[in-house]
Amino acid sequence: MTDVVTRAAELLKEHRESIDRLDAILVYTLGERFKHTQAVGRLKAEHALPPSDPTREAAQIERLEELAQQAHLDPEFAKKFLNFIIQEVIQHHQKIKE
Repeated sequence: MTDVVTRAAELLKEHRESIDRLDAILVYTLGERFKHTQAVGRLKAEHALPPSDPTREAAQIERLEELAQQAHLDPEFAKKFLNFIIQEVIQHHQKIKE
């Protein structure tokens, strides 16, 4: 029985290490993404463009839903996640514009 518990503990540790690496990847990826969206916000402000682009946002959500299905991720979760990010980006763009 102790071998089973020991092996379970080892597997749990391995999964948690993978989760920690993936969390770091997510944070750095979001940082990189926001670096680019800040640049887009500055361009929009310089050229008096609106902070949001509903057509692009809809296309991105549709694209993300397809990617989510391919990745076996709940498309509704992916949609909510992207909508959250888009709203954050729009707020950044509005601040830059001001």
